[in-house]
Amino acid sequence: MFKLDLQGIGYGDQRTEQVEVITDVLCDVCNQSTKLEFGTLSAHWGYGSKHDGERYELQLCEKCFFYALATLRKERADEFMFDENFDPSTLDGFGLK
Repeated sequence: MFKLDLQGIGYGDQRTEQVEVITDVLCDVCNQSTKLEFGTLSAHWGYGSKHDGERYELQLCEKCFFYALATLRKERADEFMFDENFDPSTLDGFGLK
């Protein structure tokens, strides 16, 4: 936390406010510093879902993010392995926007 002094702003009032500044984010999996470079896995389940109303959000370091992505990529490959129309090269950009 640091103090922000808002004096001399032209309104004649002075006030001091505390502002929260994020200086680091820890990975929710391995608890290592992400140095503010992190990926986010999130979900908000809606009406009719088994998890109706639940919200999830995980901050992941680069290593843990790509481990999760590789796991999901493998799951997709396994799901469509015997589908004659499945093109494995589509997995190269899996999740990439």
